[in-house]
Amino acid sequence: MAFLEMHDVVKHYGEHQILSGIQLDVEEHQVVCLIGPSGCGKSTLLRCLNGLETITSGDIRLNGDRISGPGVDVNALRRDIGIVFQSFNLFPHMSVLQNVTLAPIQVLGMARAEAESRAMTLLKRIGLEAKAKAYPDQLSGGQQQRVAIVRALIMDPMVMLLDEITSALDPELVSEVLNIVRDLAEQGMTMLLATHEMGFAREVSSKVCFLQDGLVHEEGPPEQIFGEPQQERTRAFLKRIIEAGRL
Repeated sequence: MAFLEMHDVVKHYGEHQILSGIQLDVEEHQVVCLIGPSGCGKSTLLRCLNGLETITSGDIRLNGDRISGPGVDVNALRRDIGIVFQSFNLFPHMSVLQNVTLAPIQVLGMARAEAESRAMTLLKRIGLEAKAKAYPDQLSGGQQQRVAIVRALIMDPMVMLLDEITSALDPELVSEVLNIVRDLAEQGMTMLLATHEMGFAREVSSKVCFLQDGLVHEEGPPEQIFGEPQQERTRAFLKRIIEAGRL
């Protein structure tokens, strides 16, 4: 039994089928990178794992417990599975510290002093403790995205989902966000990343999954997927990536 299991996961929007029967297992402490063309279902799959989207059919389990379908406690699910988006989604009227501590205080019932202490520890870890009283519009995009990662981490999730978290950033800010992800991977955080950063996927992942048409067409260690892909669709996708100078 895998730590996170997806069995025949299907997602429709009306007549439009986004996920066509995803089969994927993620082991604890694995870093799984989802790659593939735009519209292949990467972001939708992550949103289904976090309960932001309801699957049409199939089964998702975390540590043996079903986390999809009727009767699932969505609030508990989102404590266990944190998600960070490409748009930072910070509350503009709240300081960095208020943004980070809102969920543990409101959702977990954590005392404010404890929440602020944990928040400051995490902000120090990413080099932003001096920005605790700043507001989002006083931060760079890279700083805002690092705060968004801390906001998810403070809930002490079992799994982190990262949805194209560098795509809205200027190129010079990408590395500071990827360094945080690299650190989390080294510390054993179980993560699923939808990413267009192929070099980073090759470096940080323990497994790479190529998605197209709502299916996992190929999966394997990064050296296999990027070095000797077995499927023609994977080879064609990576050929386009190489021609575009992105790998």
